[in-house]
Parts: sequence; C-alpha cells; structure tokens
Amino acid sequence: MAIESSFIPFPSEVVVPPAAYQAAATGEMNVFLIVLFATIGACIGAIINYVLALYLGRPIVYAFANSRIGHVCLIDEHKVQVAEQFFDRHGVLSTLVGRLVPAVRQLISIPAGLARMNFWKFLTFTAIGAAVWNSILAAIGWYLHSIVPKEQLMERVMEYSGELKWVFLALGAFVVLYLIHQARK
Repeated sequence: MAIESSFIPFPSEVVVPPAAYQAAATGEMNVFLIVLFATIGACIGAIINYVLALYLGRPIVYAFANSRIGHVCLIDEHKVQVAEQFFDRHGVLSTLVGRLVPAVRQLISIPAGLARMNFWKFLTFTAIGAAVWNSILAAIGWYLHSIVPKEQLMERVMEYSGELKWVFLALGAFVVLYLIHQARK
C-alpha cells in the first residue's frame, strides 16, 4: 500500500479485496486490521510524495514551467502560481477526494507538497480518504466471498472489472472537470 500511494503505480485493488476475501473465507485475518494497515501504508506512500514535492518539487516544476517545453505545453510560471493558490484554497477537498480516484490518488500528494499544505491537515485528510477507499475495497472483497465460491472468484473478477473501471474513470473525470470548473471561476 505504501508503494501504491507513492509515485510508483501499483493498484491497491490487487491487495485489499483479496485480503478481505481471504479474511472472510478463512477467518485467519481481521478485516478491520486489513483496512487499518492498508491505510497506514497509504499514508506512508503519500508522505513520501508530499516530502519529495515539498523539498525537491518546486525547483523542478518552476524550471519546467520556464522552459521551452513548458511553454509548448502552455505552462508558465504564472499558471503554476495560480494553480498553487487554488490548491491552497481547496487543498483539503482536493486531497480527500483525490484519494478516492484511481490514478489520481498516487499523485495527489505532490500538489499538496508543492502548495506547502499543512502537514497534519494533509495527513488527516489523506488518512480519511485512504480509509474510505480501503474500506470500500475491503467491503468488495468481503461481499465477494458471500456470493462467489473460492473456485469461481477469478472468473467473476474478470467479468466485472470492465464495469468497475468505467465507473472509476467516470468518477475521476467528474472530479477533474469539477476542479477545472472551480479553477476557471
């Protein structure tokens, strides 16, 4: 989970639901401890990204914004400053909601570090978002055990993975569009 929340893309979906499924199937693990330790791991990875962005990110981001490549990508120093100010105003919401969106949750800690978001506030909302996400994943794993025998599990996972992917992509698109709308306002 620490790897998943750092800048290395590793899906938490392959860790928490199978662990919760196994907890329900065998009783050898406690689903609440699965959620707790998954959340702690997610916070560790998020802290790594936050600290890297806090101490190393700003010079790199501003160097890129002032480069020719940055200008070709329509990024300049002023836009970076405006983005940081936006994150300062809406950072808590961005951090909390971002933890629930696949592909965003791995990177949401970077703008928090760049914006120098209060560490304890960052950690609190990261932990809340990660706990919600891990609880959802654990509930899916637990529920799967009640409807799918162990022998048919992989067949069912493959059957519904496409629908889940589209739901999470739609949720991610909604969040991005909302943030863009708020930035334009």
